[in-house]
Amino acid sequence: MELLKITLKDGTIREYPVNTKIKQIVSELGRTLEKKALAAKFNGKLVDLDYSLTESGNLEILTFDDPEGKDVYRHSTSHIMAQAVKRIFPDVKLGIGPSIEDGFYYDFDLDYTLSPEDFEKIEKEMKNIIKEDLPFERFTLSRTEALKVMNEKGEIYKVELINDLPEDSEISFYKQGEFVDLCAGPHVPSTGRIKAFKLMSVAGAYWRGNEKNKMLQRIYATSFPKKSELDEYVHRIEEAKKRDHRKLGKELDLFSIHEEGPGFPFFHPKGMILRNVLEDFWRKEHRRRGYQEIKTPIILHEDLWKQSGHWDHYKENMYFTNIDEQGYAVKPMNCPGSMLLYKRKMHSYRDLPLRVGELGLVHRHELSGVLHGLMRVRCFTQDDAHIFMLPSQITDEIIGVIDLADYIYKIFGFSYHVELSTRPENSMGSEELWEKATNALREALEIKGMDYKVNEGDGAFYGPKIDFHLKDSIGRTWQCGTIQLDFLMPERFDLTYIGADGEKHRPVMIHRTIFGSIERFIGILIEQYAGAFPLWLSPVQVKILPITDKHHEYAEKVKSTLEAKGLRVEVDPRNEKVGYKIREAQVEKVPYMLIVGDKEMESNTVSVRSREKGEIGSQKVDEFLKNALEQIDNKL
Repeated sequence: MELLKITLKDGTIREYPVNTKIKQIVSELGRTLEKKALAAKFNGKLVDLDYSLTESGNLEILTFDDPEGKDVYRHSTSHIMAQAVKRIFPDVKLGIGPSIEDGFYYDFDLDYTLSPEDFEKIEKEMKNIIKEDLPFERFTLSRTEALKVMNEKGEIYKVELINDLPEDSEISFYKQGEFVDLCAGPHVPSTGRIKAFKLMSVAGAYWRGNEKNKMLQRIYATSFPKKSELDEYVHRIEEAKKRDHRKLGKELDLFSIHEEGPGFPFFHPKGMILRNVLEDFWRKEHRRRGYQEIKTPIILHEDLWKQSGHWDHYKENMYFTNIDEQGYAVKPMNCPGSMLLYKRKMHSYRDLPLRVGELGLVHRHELSGVLHGLMRVRCFTQDDAHIFMLPSQITDEIIGVIDLADYIYKIFGFSYHVELSTRPENSMGSEELWEKATNALREALEIKGMDYKVNEGDGAFYGPKIDFHLKDSIGRTWQCGTIQLDFLMPERFDLTYIGADGEKHRPVMIHRTIFGSIERFIGILIEQYAGAFPLWLSPVQVKILPITDKHHEYAEKVKSTLEAKGLRVEVDPRNEKVGYKIREAQVEKVPYMLIVGDKEMESNTVSVRSREKGEIGSQKVDEFLKNALEQIDNKL
């Protein structure tokens, strides 16, 4: 009997007869894995556990811990949801039901308008289907048979999908009980494998994303193998709604976006204080590390953008204008301006590394449908820097940027992971240069002992990059900082330096950001802190609350004392009860409230109340000031 050699994920090689099913192998590997196994990957192809092996190869068993395992689990749940909707509304026509990040959706064509009130009924039927423990059974049909079956069922959207498949495509379906759906799979073994799920929302969605097509009803949902994981996720979603920076930005009077400028944020006085504190911090830390600050123009001649490669690789994201009958572009990136400044004079090898930073305003054309508060805008300020260096300095400079990013992110309480992105399809330069640049980034990460994930094909068009993904206080990740190593731009702009040998040589260049975008980073911080900024960042750090009108003069005196030392202070002079003023200050998320009345006036003290700790008690003004300044110095 012919035996197949099956290599497992841990490198173990086992032998099995031809047509052994993967589920039989899983059963051999232990009860724990058997309970957790959802699907498999054989020779790189996703397959069901019921798949029969006909050749030797590599086998990986997928569980919910694997990203592809999560997708299989949630896509299977989408079929269960579609079956439940079909049982409740037999005339419904089915669209598609893929897994998405953190969940799944299914599109339905239904005369009845679904609402969250229908969710309980659908969820109840889904529980029935799960209890029935129906096997997911895969079968294939010829194109003619597939079209016949779907036409008989009146599934017009499935007919369209089948007609659009390439002629040589295998057309597969999955059946669970009475429900049949066109699907490539794979799926979990049976409906009983789904443990915890929740329908989240319903929205309109054009069929296949085309506004010329019919609007279908899309139910978004999620599922997990444990109820505790589902509960944690739902809590995180509710917490995210409370922290939404668009809502808090309005309530705290930080920023706004108007119909007259979609994607172009307006910063209010308090928002500008927050922004300026961040920028001052950025400048101080960069000066300490040998950066020089520059400022380059927003509009530059189109020839510059052709030279840089943006014209060929980024034109659809740019804005243009004409001046003196010549074409100009609004800058989408700061790097070409830095090139011109480097070229203004001859450099020696002794000048390098040359680190230049710019808080540069850039404009990029984003489609209106993707605009989202401060997170996705059409104009933003990049905390850009460009480092021009000798080839021998590459590793040290990359490590220097990693260390700076690490220091800054920890100040704000972020943990992070890094990803290395390699050459995309739409790129410039030779394979040799790309490999050299990618290896240099990889070497720096390995010297630092950092774990990293490789994102194949996700680099910038001019070079590979390291991206920093921050994890916030409720577990979400945000891509912020980036380090891009570039051998190409110095060549395109003919940048040179005079080496120790007296000859001209080509410098290497790093493009990097830490915040990424000041606007987006502010949006992330609003959500990280739920608007309750630490003392050093708060637009208003102290609010003084006089008990009656006769205490106003003393309140103003305390304010002057604190402001003289740099604190940001407001007095609430309204003729309201002090309890009301405290509640208002709490809503405004002010870190400290100082209550002043007769006793405080007589003893030159203040009654201190903390946003987090509540009543602290009486303190001398100088004592409060000393404590507050210590917190600010320590970035608390």
